[in-house]
Amino acid sequence: MTSSSSFSQDAQSFTQTYADGRRADALMEEDVAWSHEIDGERDGHQFDRSERAALRRVAGLSTELEDVTEVEYRQLRLERVVLVGVWTSGTSQDAENSLAELAALAETAGALVLDGVIQRRDKPDAATYIGSGKADELRDIVLESGADTVICDGELSPGQLIHLEDVVKVKVIDRTALILDIFAQHAKSREGKAQVALAQMQYMLPRLRGWGQSLSRQMGGGKGGGLATRGPGETKIETDRRRIREKMAKMRREIADMKTGREIKRQERKRHKVPSVAIAGYTNAGKSSLLNRLTGAGVLVENALFATLDPTVRRAETPSGRLYTLADTVGFVRHLPHHLVEAFRSTMEEVGESDLILHVVDGSHPNPEEQLAAVREVIRDVGAIAVPEVVVINKADAADPLTLQRLMRIEPRSIAVSARTGQGIAELRALIDNELPRPSVEIEALVPYTHGKLVARAHTEGEVISEEHTPEGTLLKVRVHEELAADLTPYVPAPTA
Repeated sequence: MTSSSSFSQDAQSFTQTYADGRRADALMEEDVAWSHEIDGERDGHQFDRSERAALRRVAGLSTELEDVTEVEYRQLRLERVVLVGVWTSGTSQDAENSLAELAALAETAGALVLDGVIQRRDKPDAATYIGSGKADELRDIVLESGADTVICDGELSPGQLIHLEDVVKVKVIDRTALILDIFAQHAKSREGKAQVALAQMQYMLPRLRGWGQSLSRQMGGGKGGGLATRGPGETKIETDRRRIREKMAKMRREIADMKTGREIKRQERKRHKVPSVAIAGYTNAGKSSLLNRLTGAGVLVENALFATLDPTVRRAETPSGRLYTLADTVGFVRHLPHHLVEAFRSTMEEVGESDLILHVVDGSHPNPEEQLAAVREVIRDVGAIAVPEVVVINKADAADPLTLQRLMRIEPRSIAVSARTGQGIAELRALIDNELPRPSVEIEALVPYTHGKLVARAHTEGEVISEEHTPEGTLLKVRVHEELAADLTPYVPAPTA
């Protein structure tokens, strides 16, 4: 009996080992035709099959604190997360940079990053994003680390979200949901909150799921339902979707009404011919710091992603005395959810309606060129591609000099500054003065002292070349737009014989 039982156990163990080996071999056969790039050059070497198929830990992402008491305190209010990325193209450094940015986003949302893993695939798995075998490995990592949330570095389909959640047994969210959560935390104005709520509902609508049978029961039909309740009725999940669509329609109307107030202000500035400059750029590139440095606006400056959501417009003055407006806009990020681009389109119109874009990029970032490309993609989406652009390489005091040289060589219309130290700010002011559109008409007029408003308009709406006070009035030589030139024409001195 004993030997028969032992033999049965050995056979079962062998069968399990053989099955595991077959499954590992099948996984190893996947994605055999890819090569690794280092610094943009192929190294010509293939990774071992087991290493190719495995999830690879990314070092340096954990934000867990050394002090145990502080960790225990933070656990009361922070989610503990594991990050997951699928590396489909580019170098391994690109993949790690993307996951590091996801870690920064998670921290901004208030999470505690415990671990991060990357898998190399030709494309994300249609069912579970990382494949069923790797999903099982991820479940083990989640159990080992004690995480309660998994964040995927991409936008997951409703099916991927459900299947991966069913395997890992904890909450799963994607990059889009994470960014929406950050926006919801940072929105302060009524319009900002409405735009975020609209984007969240657009994202949530196709991802509604029922727990058990609670959302699939029909509201009507059946015996004993009473009068006016017979018939196929409407399921609970259908009711929820209908209510969300109704709320979305109401939210769009509210945002359209709020947009009118900003358009009136913009038209007022245009009527007074005040040029406008928009500050655009990657999140946390230092846009608000630059606005404060140029205008003394006192806008919130925080070392966090998406600290600024509501556009701030301030008055500024060029070295030659010309007034212009400077608008701080919401920061952009790689793969910015299209729901957000659509919801914040009215806010981003400040960029499209401006006379000049100051495109701020973080010179100390490991890959500033990718930041530039991501921002230009959004600028193109909001229809601001025709607006003149100056690339402002910020944080020059912390940047690698070779990186600065490379950026300034790639971007001919660029300038290196430091909003923190003030380095290059004087040169930037002069550059803005040169780039802003200038009034087209040059005129000389002797304005009586009783018409001081015309002199004031010449200072605010035009460019004063010279000004002299005479017994008859103020002798102005100015460059102004056609409307103001027509008002000054009656005071043009008659030509001397």
